[in-house]
Amino acid sequence: MTGTQVETTPPETEERAGARPWRAWLLEGLSEQSARHPGPHGTPPAEHKGHTWWRVMCLTGVDYFSTLGYQPGIAALAAGLLSPLATLVLVALTLLGALPVYRRVAKESPHGEGSIHMLERLLPWWAGKLFVLVLLGFAATDFMITITLSAADASAHVVENPFAPHWMHDGNVWITLVLVAGLGAVFLKGFREAIRVAVVLVALYLALNVVVLATAVWHVTTQPVVVDDWWSALTAEHASPLAMIGVALLVFPKLALGMSGFETGVAVMPQVRGDATDTYENPAGRIRDTRKLLTTAALTMSGFLLISSLATTILIPVEQFEKGGEANGRALAYLAHEYLGEAFGTAYDVSTIAILWFAGASALAGLLNLVPRYLPRYGMAPEWARAVRPLVLLFMAIAVTVTVLFNADVDAQGGAYATGVLVLMLSASFASTIAVHHRGHRAATIGFGTVTAVFAYTLVVNVVERPDGLKIASLFIVGILLTSFASRVHRAFELRAATVTFDETAARLIDETAAQGPLRVIANEPDERDEQEYREKEYSQREETHIPDGRPVLFLEVTVRDSSDFTADLSVHGEERYGARILRVQGAVVPNTIAAVLMELRARTGQVPHAYFNWTEGHPLGHLLRFLVFGDGEVAPVTREVLRRAEPDLTRRPRIHVG
Repeated sequence: MTGTQVETTPPETEERAGARPWRAWLLEGLSEQSARHPGPHGTPPAEHKGHTWWRVMCLTGVDYFSTLGYQPGIAALAAGLLSPLATLVLVALTLLGALPVYRRVAKESPHGEGSIHMLERLLPWWAGKLFVLVLLGFAATDFMITITLSAADASAHVVENPFAPHWMHDGNVWITLVLVAGLGAVFLKGFREAIRVAVVLVALYLALNVVVLATAVWHVTTQPVVVDDWWSALTAEHASPLAMIGVALLVFPKLALGMSGFETGVAVMPQVRGDATDTYENPAGRIRDTRKLLTTAALTMSGFLLISSLATTILIPVEQFEKGGEANGRALAYLAHEYLGEAFGTAYDVSTIAILWFAGASALAGLLNLVPRYLPRYGMAPEWARAVRPLVLLFMAIAVTVTVLFNADVDAQGGAYATGVLVLMLSASFASTIAVHHRGHRAATIGFGTVTAVFAYTLVVNVVERPDGLKIASLFIVGILLTSFASRVHRAFELRAATVTFDETAARLIDETAAQGPLRVIANEPDERDEQEYREKEYSQREETHIPDGRPVLFLEVTVRDSSDFTADLSVHGEERYGARILRVQGAVVPNTIAAVLMELRARTGQVPHAYFNWTEGHPLGHLLRFLVFGDGEVAPVTREVLRRAEPDLTRRPRIHVG
């Protein structure tokens, strides 16, 4: 095989090493291929071995564990005295449903694409691309609202602290904006710094929660009357244990936010170190350690959720959970202030504020991993979307807009957050069901199918009760669809070839033909591929476009493999048929593929090739639509336009002749 890399990077990226150091810093990692983009700051250099699994767990944990800041209060409002039982249902779904699902996702998609990649393979052509874009819309909803909601909740803890200065009161919006800007600054600095901050915050936050919950448990065990009072009130409210279980099953979907963090857990998989023997094709160590990460996080969080739900339900008066109450959205902080004093309570508030602020880090890491893997590959984002820092600035701008539009209101964003989380978990469970079904694992198929049904029920209940979440998610989806297709149209005339290679026969035919002068290439749409077709095609082209008599010609035949793809590796195969010399290639689109092959022919022979076409009958607008959707249309003028953009030097540009 012969051939060289066709450069598709925008010309401005060549300036990165020149006189614009700020551009070099901003576009760091732009040349990396998205197919192997492992998350923030592109493919790590050889000396970077990734991070141990427990450090990466802390990155996902700032999102997952930070829900302790508000989850007990949500449970109390949703289930009342039944909060511990509803939380137990949530824990059961976490350990028996979400955890097995994402352990399967980690195995099936070990490079951070998550369930979206697993489902991408189910639908062909444009249907698959549209499906992925919709899922990316829900992922964007989940991750972006994680950033803004967590920062807004952190600002609420700031203004509600008794020691907060008066000038911070009612400053939720500007405090949230400062926190969002701080998060962006960390990622602009570098991903390693984000890992370090996450480890410190998670360790501190969990340690303080252990102190608070241990104190709460001590108060409960030393004052058994509070347990008796709670149980008496519970049995008076619900006639039988079966009634309690039924109510708990009905209300637990409102607690679904307690499962957030799993999707980001697999999204940042490429940052897990794994084993020295891991390869891109078989990262067995990374899969094993990611499963450790997911299991440890789920078990830790489940324990904290159960104990915190019991403690807050038993020790905190019901009216304090209501809106305006001191425990609303901050139940554990209420216990910290109540039983450990204002000094410790303030320290707990600071740790809660810090981890809620940084909860957006795992979501931002997930976005920085997903977007470069899909949108540039689809042609649905500019080439600079492969670089991290421009994306950070873009996501921060969106976060600022969302914060201002929702006035940093946590409740207003909660529905969208839950919708995004549950759609992604539903897609993961469905993808896992399909994966094990294809492998013939009947028991696993039934198990994952049951989990899928439970997540579907949970999603429907949330959407019915909070339809605003679906509306907000729809805005993200529409935004992604519109910008993606606008980018696809804008980039339609790029060269769109990653590499062009020739097999031995093709290389021989090219070299033999080039020995007699510049190559004369006839673009042929393969039909019968019989002797008459090639003779008539050559005769008509020599007659209409005045190919010099006696000069040999090459036929170039392009077949469209999948017109929804944007870029492709082109492999040109040579063939001699009825005396005709033929180059055959499969590509995503006909004119761009012809242009890429012509550029490579010029590079191989050192001479500018000539290509010959026939005009195609039909309306220009119809041909344009065929080109954008089906990859063909009026080939000659589009090929010429692609070449014009790819080669600004007219003397070196392959010649296009049309008859």
